[in-house]
Amino acid sequence: MAEQAQFAELVHQLSAVGAVKRDLGRILPQDCSAGSAAVLTLLARHGDMRMSNLSELLAVDMSVTSRHAAHLAERGWILRSPDPADKRSRILHLTPEGHAVLSDLYRRSTDLLAERLGDWTDAEVGQLVGLLTRLRASFGDCRTVTHRPPSPPPELSPPDLSQPEPSPPEPPPPTAHRPPGPPIPVREGERMQTTRTPAQAT
Repeated sequence: MAEQAQFAELVHQLSAVGAVKRDLGRILPQDCSAGSAAVLTLLARHGDMRMSNLSELLAVDMSVTSRHAAHLAERGWILRSPDPADKRSRILHLTPEGHAVLSDLYRRSTDLLAERLGDWTDAEVGQLVGLLTRLRASFGDCRTVTHRPPSPPPELSPPDLSQPEPSPPEPPPPTAHRPPGPPIPVREGERMQTTRTPAQAT
């Protein structure tokens, strides 16, 4: 396993990836934001899907996904059709115009990377692709649920101080005087009482 100092340096280098993303964002068409480009890319990769599935893949709120979808639909890059299984939902389709926009985005990104990495060898580029792929796999799917510590078992939960403590049971009233005799226990509900046999009755 790598040393702790190497992981610290990796954190520092990953923070600089933002500069790469900013340069890639600058080459996008004026009417195609990074979010819109992500929607087009996911639809091309996974095919038609519901808005809820797209929101999950983007890892953003449904309202954000709806805004991206509306923006793309206005430009004719996607179609939103009713879901036969659920009329309240919509199925998103990538149109031929959307495919054309996506092809242009790929060309722009490829040209920029070819320019910036022009002094890299094919082996170095392949190594970077392999390592980034492995890094992404190590972090899992973007839909993975955030880890939460398990709840303590009931017996270890702190007491509820907002509730008053139960009062101790009141002592039973004094019993009347009875002549001596062996009592026979008789169970009535949860209480134990004593009585005498008929032979002991007065």
